[in-house]
Amino acid sequence: MTKAGLFLTFEGIDGSGKSSQARMLAERLRSLGYDVVLTREPGGSAGAEEIRSLVLEGDPDRWSAETEILLFTAARRDHLERTILPALAEGKVVICDRFADSTRMYQGLSRGDLRGLVDQLHSLMIGREPDLTVLIDMDPETGLSRAKGRQGTEERFEDFGLDLQQQMRAGFLALADEFSDRFRVVDGNRDMDSVAQDVTDIVLQALR
Repeated sequence: MTKAGLFLTFEGIDGSGKSSQARMLAERLRSLGYDVVLTREPGGSAGAEEIRSLVLEGDPDRWSAETEILLFTAARRDHLERTILPALAEGKVVICDRFADSTRMYQGLSRGDLRGLVDQLHSLMIGREPDLTVLIDMDPETGLSRAKGRQGTEERFEDFGLDLQQQMRAGFLALADEFSDRFRVVDGNRDMDSVAQDVTDIVLQALR
């Protein structure tokens, strides 16, 4: 139903519900006849999924922030080449759970001011921003409690604790102001269906 394709990303702190909202949106759009690719970062291609396990598992101090930025950029480049750009060229709607904005936050802010380095690498190796970014805004304490409650193995960033989540929330809201042309902020402190309805309304307007 859309010829040009639409590149849509979800962002938010850990436990904000963005992954669930991405899945719900994909199902809704498919029911309306859109051809949808649902993907995630880090990951979304075979090579990028291998890098995912390197960066999301293990000790919080496993990597320096600089090494981490390089790993995430490598994963993103492979994901872009093999999944995102081919789908957009075919006119599909690409829904991605996290993209470069997460690297701007987690690696750019969490252990020193490395935002400039993140943006330099992004410009050199990625060179593409989403058409639309939905930020699911969530109370950091609630989000961290949800994230830790999952009891999965990919908890390296959750293990940095509440201070990081509070810093990330403020950072994401600042990014939404910086890139106000593509960001839409949705209150995630509500039931999933209410959040999903707001998300669907925003995306359908963009698709029209």
